[in-house]
Amino acid sequence: MNENELAKIIVDKAFQIHKDMGPGLLESVYEIILSKELEKAGLTIECQKPIPIKYNEYEIDNGFKADIVVNNLVIIELKSIETIAPVHKKQLLTYLKLSNKKLGLLINFGENLIKDGIHRMVNNL
Repeated sequence: MNENELAKIIVDKAFQIHKDMGPGLLESVYEIILSKELEKAGLTIECQKPIPIKYNEYEIDNGFKADIVVNNLVIIELKSIETIAPVHKKQLLTYLKLSNKKLGLLINFGENLIKDGIHRMVNNL
């Protein structure tokens, strides 16, 4: 399964969760529910996965933690806030570059309409 096929499943699950649960819960609650739903769909999920950062001869073992990594291909960055700030998109793009992943989804469950809260970020896809 490629990144685009995974993204479709992820977005479908996010829509269903938002429809059922609504906005306003803690980010950690959405992370658990989305992870369980994606696992139920047969996908491999890693939550709070440490991603090392390499700079010159240095390596930082725990440079950042990806909220959810799906099938080792797609990074999901979750939020449950009123409005996504430009820094959130920059953050996800940096995560993609540092991890050599091609696709990331920034999903803000805090939006009234989940379609307004899903942002697709690509790194050489």
